[in-house]
Amino acid sequence: MPLVLAPEGREMKIIKIVADEKTKKHLANLGVIVGSKITVLSSGGGSSVCIVKEGRLAFDRQIAAHIYVA
Repeated sequence: MPLVLAPEGREMKIIKIVADEKTKKHLANLGVIVGSKITVLSSGGGSSVCIVKEGRLAFDRQIAAHIYVA
């Protein structure tokens, strides 16, 4: 499922990132890679606030729709 539909407060695993290479590289620099764990803290107002590794990241709806989790 896309990250925008992921339930809040539940740790998920990133299974696929569908984006251009520039975006994938940027996300990888932030620690968002296939196989890593991600937890959605809140989603609303057009963005998703997530915990990735030890930090918090906010993704706009467009980017979050291209990150698939299970």
